[in-house]
Amino acid sequence: MIQPKISSLHVTGLARLGKMATPTNKALYSRVKAEAKRKFKTWPSAYGSAWLVKTYKKRGGTYSKGGSVAQVKTRTRKS
Repeated sequence: MIQPKISSLHVTGLARLGKMATPTNKALYSRVKAEAKRKFKTWPSAYGSAWLVKTYKKRGGTYSKGGSVAQVKTRTRKS
């Protein structure tokens, strides 16, 4: 079996540390989250979470800025 070659190149990326962005309107967020849990069979899921954010924003919800941003090194595969 042939192993894919992984380069030793390191790419600097951004990662969130500390707090995550939090919804500013807790009541609206709770209502939309309850709808998402009823709508999607599996919770949490990527589709359900994406629908939650999209619907929350569509209804006028906003998020507060959270956490600090730090630089980290990540490995990437050479194509």
